Amino acid sequence: MYGLIATTLGVIAIANLGYPPEAIMLPFIGGVEPYILIAIPLFLFAGEVLAKGGAGKRIVRFTQSILGFLPGGLGVVTVVSCLLFGGISGSAIADTAAIGSLVIPMMIEKGYPRGFTAALLAVAGTLALLMPLSIPFLVYAFISDVSMRELSMSGLVPAIISALGLIVICMRFGIKSGCDKGGKFSSLSEIWKAFKDAAFALLMPVIIVGGIWTGTFTPTEAAAVAVVFGLFISLFVYKDITFKEVPALLFDAFKTSSTVMLVIGATGCLAWLITAQDVAAQIAQWVATVATAPWMFLIMVNISLFILGVFIEPLPAMMLAAPLFIPLAKTFGIDMVHFGVIFVGNLAIALYTPPVGGTLFVSAKLAKVGIGDISKRLIPMMAMMLIIIIIITYIPASTSVLRNIMAK
Repeated sequence: MYGLIATTLGVIAIANLGYPPEAIMLPFIGGVEPYILIAIPLFLFAGEVLAKGGAGKRIVRFTQSILGFLPGGLGVVTVVSCLLFGGISGSAIADTAAIGSLVIPMMIEKGYPRGFTAALLAVAGTLALLMPLSIPFLVYAFISDVSMRELSMSGLVPAIISALGLIVICMRFGIKSGCDKGGKFSSLSEIWKAFKDAAFALLMPVIIVGGIWTGTFTPTEAAAVAVVFGLFISLFVYKDITFKEVPALLFDAFKTSSTVMLVIGATGCLAWLITAQDVAAQIAQWVATVATAPWMFLIMVNISLFILGVFIEPLPAMMLAAPLFIPLAKTFGIDMVHFGVIFVGNLAIALYTPPVGGTLFVSAKLAKVGIGDISKRLIPMMAMMLIIIIIITYIPASTSVLRNIMAK
């Protein structure tokens, strides 16, 4: 936040633009006023409740009962659990912490190297960003003025494709390393028992996705549904948290959401200056001389976002880059919903790219391993994610298939 504000004021002073310092207050306040941003603290609180409660634990047990027999079974369970939990938390950090605390000890005991375990968790945790309650989707929808409902549905297929890519890596590693060549099939009674135990946790993403799909509630209202349902199952069904713990969870969510909102406000100041100085038009003119076709422009966007994500976390990077790239994407006739999935998919990589990465740090701490060891194990997973980003970028049907069904 301080860097963004300092940059804005520094440019005004150095370039002698003539704006008074207090001029940045209006775009700062205006940046955090929109109604849609109410969903951010709700998303974060729901994630805190579910991470602390037993939803993640039960999801892991259920996925293990049906997928644990595969080669690399524990890795596959980790990926699918992150995918499912991401559908109810909306936060990559919450996803990584909740699932990681459960699967990392199991994977290490099975013989998985700590570096591989942490790397897999760091990447799988970011699947939450492509699921319907994704906070970056919410921010992009606000910036680009697209339907959050359509955006939410457009991320599902890319999330599943990404999960399948990681599953392939897990199965190959399980066979090649010999640490997890596959186990026995679970009996129907064991699967049924695990399903009954996880039923309420599994019902939550169904309610959220189904509610958004059918238009029963908006994605912002879905965040409130997630909070109420998450509290209900954690307090009364699973009883993994008590009423005394709720204020602390609420306070943790408040601190995180305050940080996010301050960053959004500060980025609004820089976005205002960029707009006032017509920077977007100047960049558009430069891009027009370099990129003469949509596919060339998308290559430039992918490269730019990857480089930006190495140094900046996804939300600040989005708030900084989206106001620049969105007008340019419109000039090339690119669908804004499709562009949003490309945008979020690229910035998700930032969460596990050394040296700065939220899920990277969380997984390293949980697995008690150094960033250097994780980085070596990240190479094939990152390569797979980059291939999937290219698929998402140049095959629009990957993001539009559910949206088209929903429109019928």
